[in-house]
Amino acid sequence: MKNFLPFVALCASSFSFNLAAEEIGCITTSWKLIGANHEVCIQAFDDPKISGVSCHISQAKTGGVSGSLGLAEDPSQFSIACRQVGEISLPNNLPTQELAFSSDTSLFFKETRITRILDKKRNTLVYVAISRKLVDGAPANSISSVPITPWKK
Repeated sequence: MKNFLPFVALCASSFSFNLAAEEIGCITTSWKLIGANHEVCIQAFDDPKISGVSCHISQAKTGGVSGSLGLAEDPSQFSIACRQVGEISLPNNLPTQELAFSSDTSLFFKETRITRILDKKRNTLVYVAISRKLVDGAPANSISSVPITPWKK
């Protein structure tokens, strides 16, 4: 039971970060006769702690029967692009590194995490997307930087 509680907490925290994502659209990459097609899907999320920053993530989604049932493990193929979309306002207590967003890529064992890192020396927010298997570490990653500059309308 003690080992089960951290797993439940991890799932709950991942779900709460998923609420901020907005599905933008999907592009079919391979047609499947039975079940859903293989796709690349794009999600957008606004950084929950930094107003004025939005990110777009493209991720490969596995189709077929297992993909339609949510049982397939999506490949670790993704890209991230983050941009300033308004006046950036940093909270006073912003940690140097923090999980900004998480998205499940399989039913139980894999997720994509977006971590925000504050590069104070360069006055830049760095967003790193990492595909994580709960057992095997972080095999794939992608990065995007957002310079903190005054917003001009």
